[in-house]
Amino acid sequence: MATIKTEKKAERYIEAVGRRKTSVARVRITPSSKGSFKINDRDLDSYFPTAELRKIVEEAVNKAKAGHFSVSVHVKGGGVHSQAEALRQGISRALVKHDESFKTKLKTAGFLKRDPRAKERRKFGLKKARKAPQWSKR
Repeated sequence: MATIKTEKKAERYIEAVGRRKTSVARVRITPSSKGSFKINDRDLDSYFPTAELRKIVEEAVNKAKAGHFSVSVHVKGGGVHSQAEALRQGISRALVKHDESFKTKLKTAGFLKRDPRAKERRKFGLKKARKAPQWSKR
């Protein structure tokens, strides 16, 4: 006779990646009783000093009305604003993995789409990507 084991499965994290310009955010979310953010082993308030950047990061959870999650992030590259947007995309992707019903809200808000805009490379013979040296007729 086969015995049936009933084991309580430990709640594991859900992992996702968010990108923007040259920023890459590796996000892990775990359902918890109280929401918390750890970014590169630092607090949300200390990593993103302005209210605008904190709002960008928390937007995904607030838009989905997802409840409380413990969010752990490793983010590198780019500036602080692009890091915040990469983090938002990573959180959104992780929330969709957690619950498919969040997908419609997050997709209409545009949080699941990778923003492809990045700095254009400089071409030789030009001063910047498109700025040419001053032209004179004579």
